[in-house]
Amino acid sequence: MLRVLVVDERTHRSEQLVATLSAAGHEVLAVYPNALDLGRSIERLRPDVVLIETDSPSRDTLEHLAASNRDCPRPVVVFASDQGGDAIRAAVAAGVSTYVVDVVSEERLQPILAMACASFERYDALRRDHDRATRQLAARKRIERAKGLLMRVKHCDEDEAFRLLRKMAMDRGRSLAEAADHVIQVVDILEA
Repeated sequence: MLRVLVVDERTHRSEQLVATLSAAGHEVLAVYPNALDLGRSIERLRPDVVLIETDSPSRDTLEHLAASNRDCPRPVVVFASDQGGDAIRAAVAAGVSTYVVDVVSEERLQPILAMACASFERYDALRRDHDRATRQLAARKRIERAKGLLMRVKHCDEDEAFRLLRKMAMDRGRSLAEAADHVIQVVDILEA
């Protein structure tokens, strides 16, 4: 069972979608006629998946999706009539996990939701790995800069500069990157 947030501007269509989701054993948390409060709603309701049914995803919908994906990422399934490549590319860029050109049918709903969740989990793991690698690279650059500053100020070689930086980190109970930030700040102040 998934907890689903539905966005559909057409009331009669959303009622059919809610019935289909309920019949498949899912809990519909809320139904919205547009994506204007999507970010706040996702943050407040914490759905397992967001399902959007539309003729064609509007620019506003995609902008709200992108913002909510940045702040509180969730798998997003879009059922749309628009099969144009530009609409699909824009939807994927906004964070849509699965874009289906067709109407929702009960027999297809389960595999589509499963695919969206699996696709989202894989993408989210890659995003977390990328973010971690980016942070590590930034920390490594700051450490290298701090070592260079220590080498210049203390007139020492790279090994000695690293030893000094590591000792500073250990003495103050900080990470190597935090010690590097401190060295950079002090040298920047002294050279200002």
